[in-house]
Amino acid sequence: MKLSVGALREYLSSLYDADVEIRGVWRLDGEKSEGSKDLKGFGYGVPYVIEFSVDGETKRVVLETMRSEGFGHDYFSDRAGSLLWQHSVFNKLPRHVRSVDVGAFTVDGKGLKSLGDCGEFFVVTEFAGGRLYHSDLDRIKETGRLSELDEKRCLVLSDYLAEIHNVKRKAPSLYVRRARELVGHGECIMGLLDSYPSGLDFVSESDLIDVERNCVVWRWLLKRKAHRLSQVHGDFHPWNVLFREGVDFTVLDRSRGEWGEPADDVTAMTINYIFYSLQKYGELTEVFERLFRLFWENYLRKTGDREILEVVQPFYAWRGLVVASPIWYPNLNRDVRVKLFSFIRKVLQCERFNLESVNSYINTA
Repeated sequence: MKLSVGALREYLSSLYDADVEIRGVWRLDGEKSEGSKDLKGFGYGVPYVIEFSVDGETKRVVLETMRSEGFGHDYFSDRAGSLLWQHSVFNKLPRHVRSVDVGAFTVDGKGLKSLGDCGEFFVVTEFAGGRLYHSDLDRIKETGRLSELDEKRCLVLSDYLAEIHNVKRKAPSLYVRRARELVGHGECIMGLLDSYPSGLDFVSESDLIDVERNCVVWRWLLKRKAHRLSQVHGDFHPWNVLFREGVDFTVLDRSRGEWGEPADDVTAMTINYIFYSLQKYGELTEVFERLFRLFWENYLRKTGDREILEVVQPFYAWRGLVVASPIWYPNLNRDVRVKLFSFIRKVLQCERFNLESVNSYINTA
């Protein structure tokens, strides 16, 4: 598809109610380009930075669409619904990057509009600078050392979840829906399981069936916990947190639901301390065990929510399926995948998650 800069200019001028001059358009993961050439290779699912001037001020926004391949995004209405929802809730969550607008490309691909004769949808957010949190974890894995700032950042992320999870809502049917989506949604457990190819050397089809079966049982257990419905981010992992200087950060890409189970956010972040430690040490130990304990102990102290340890199991299973995935992590060591599946199986079998027993869950014996 060719993205017309003229169409972009017309769209942004209507959005800001003033004449806009496009200064540059480039992929978010690429180098800044100068000028206003049309993007002949524009692709859905790739975020683009748009730099423009309006009323003498230079601004940057990010225009993002969704890919259609799998994970519950197969239909046009799936992608449209997700982006419409994102625009409606991004600005309600503290520290989240702000959504500017949601719109659609026309069927012929030549125009952008705020709805009617629609092709694919897009969302426009403000540009947020900084470095993704996973770059900190990459450095820690490489050096095996923690700085005081690393510990402070871990704590501030834990504080953030304690703060947003303090906002509660009484809506039992909504909590039940979120539990159902955890198991059955295309982006969640069944969608991840469906994405695993056959003939893998680290997990069998019967093992995957057992995981799915156990998660269905957990859905019925979660249905009893509707009093836990809280404000959530929904995809709180190191690739959705941007740090600037010190502990100043912004969160990105809130997903799936404004309300849900706090364990969703806590496991989405803390599975990564386990994941990185497995790659570095083969178990949860040293610097990553320190971060894991800091995050959890601070969260439990700030919230007093010990009940969370009775519901994290299927959420850890879901996030374990993500980091063990040959689709998302094609170059991961087989031994790490085997240990992740040991973790998934064993946490699904325990009634209460024990923070002291993570390595017994990982142990394949």
